[in-house]
Amino acid sequence: MTHQQKELEGKVAWVHGAAGAVGLAISQELVKAGAYVVLSGRNAEALEAAALQAGGAGLAEALVVDVGNSDSVYEGAAALEQRLGHIDILVNSAGVNPSKRNFRDLSVEDWKNTVDVNLSGMFYTCQATMRGMRERKDGVIINISSWTGRFAAYFAGPAYASTKRADLALTESINWEECVNGIRATSIAPGGIDTPLLNKRPIPPSAEVRAALLKPQDVADMVRYIAGLPPRVCINEILMSPTLNGNYLGEFETRKRPVKA
Repeated sequence: MTHQQKELEGKVAWVHGAAGAVGLAISQELVKAGAYVVLSGRNAEALEAAALQAGGAGLAEALVVDVGNSDSVYEGAAALEQRLGHIDILVNSAGVNPSKRNFRDLSVEDWKNTVDVNLSGMFYTCQATMRGMRERKDGVIINISSWTGRFAAYFAGPAYASTKRADLALTESINWEECVNGIRATSIAPGGIDTPLLNKRPIPPSAEVRAALLKPQDVADMVRYIAGLPPRVCINEILMSPTLNGNYLGEFETRKRPVKA
């Protein structure tokens, strides 16, 4: 996607999961669009490196926030509002899925961590950021869900699938409650992105399959497009996938029958 203008000049964007492949690509694209970007996540060293890649001093900064910890999120949002004056764009890209993810293997600890990051963390960041957006009668929230949130998929496991479906409902809730306050929210549900998270699948996809998947930049381009739309426009949900659509072709790992002991 080619852009000729900095349509987000003067805007502040807060990106969670910013040290990951998708979050970093989104942060870089928002900086290119003219926004000042705050990159958040739990790993300080990784965040600092990501902030430099996104644009460095004057264009981007790192802020350590644990999205699974409500105090960390609300304190971070309040500090940014006080120091920067406003948060105009919120992007929730943080996401986890354990390697041992199906019911027979999923631990309670992994279930809780997935819910804390993928769902509770999204709620915290949205609620904390909307306080200022509500006062200013303007704001864009973009939540990265998953194809699995819209369509069931065995390979995803119950924790990831449940939280990503709930992400869609959370975004819908924002739009039906906050539309009167000028806040608009979008769920982007990608179906297959080539990121390191694929290595955690019980059976990682082959190099040939990965080559045909979406790239982080594809999602970043979509985020920039949504963030740059006029305030009158709300894109409620986007379902995107590779042209070679493995979800329809059945090329992802699926156990057809239980393995006999």
